[in-house]
Amino acid sequence: MTADHPFAAYVRILGRGRTLSRSLTIEEAEAAMAMILRGEVRPEQLGAFLMLLRVKEETPEEIAGFVRGARATFELPDPLPQVDLDWSSYAGKRRQLPWFLLAALTLAQDGLRIFMHGTEGHTPGRLYTRATLEALGLPIATSLADAARRIEAEGFAYLPLEGMSPRLYEIIQLRPVLGLRSPVHTLARMLNPFAAPTLLQGVFHPNYMSIHQGAARLLGQPHMAVFRGEGGEIERRPNKPCAVLSVDDGALGAQDWPPMLASSQQPRDEEMDIGRLIGFWRGEIADDYATAAVTGTLAIALRTLGRAEDPDAAQGLAETLWAARDRERLKAAA
Repeated sequence: MTADHPFAAYVRILGRGRTLSRSLTIEEAEAAMAMILRGEVRPEQLGAFLMLLRVKEETPEEIAGFVRGARATFELPDPLPQVDLDWSSYAGKRRQLPWFLLAALTLAQDGLRIFMHGTEGHTPGRLYTRATLEALGLPIATSLADAARRIEAEGFAYLPLEGMSPRLYEIIQLRPVLGLRSPVHTLARMLNPFAAPTLLQGVFHPNYMSIHQGAARLLGQPHMAVFRGEGGEIERRPNKPCAVLSVDDGALGAQDWPPMLASSQQPRDEEMDIGRLIGFWRGEIADDYATAAVTGTLAIALRTLGRAEDPDAAQGLAETLWAARDRERLKAAA
């Protein structure tokens, strides 16, 4: 009789039926992810594992374990760069331009060190961060070591997921094959390879907010905030109320941020012209929605970073920083 494959135990835990199945512990999730990233899992096992998790939805313990397993595979530079804020970008935009990039660049201009990471191409019809940054004339890092150098020199770096973990990148690209997102879309946002003390998260499905919050506490993340962002990115929807869940030194928190605009109608940009980002940054284009999206996103970041005590103070500081930006910094790529 042929013995079970070692990974079969983890598939069995998730798939034994309504009464016998259970979620993975942190330790089991970490061990399972380690096997996946070492290439010790057969393709059919990986597909079954990912979709069983998708059907039941991941728990904070599972995401925390997956993150621990992924972090153990990183080739990190020594010493690590000092990073203030880890900013993930995995969703892509289709209704509005990525105004959040202007918020991140404003923080970097103010002296904060920001590491941004993400991926692209898994969902057709979206504008992703790498293409946008390239159009803005900003370089793309190729590895964690390269990102560290750029952070030290410029205060900002963007690294595609394949530069951190080629295997995770391969798995996240299975979305059109499986027809559904997988837990990699959740755990990738939590990777924080440079151990930044502050972590921001944007999600599309509100029920994932508590999963990110719980996983952050289990991972010992000092400061973290998660909210439903425009398109699933870390970008405030200024015409909607914004519920923010947080972790601060182990304490769970929740805040309700009011709408910033009178109309609750979510506008759609039919052209998605990246050139408008440059024109808006340089003050050549006026756009009330964009102004609110940028400063509203800045405000949540500043509150999470501990730069402001409450939403009103955070919004005031955000508007001050935005008004003081170096308008000559962004130019179209040659």
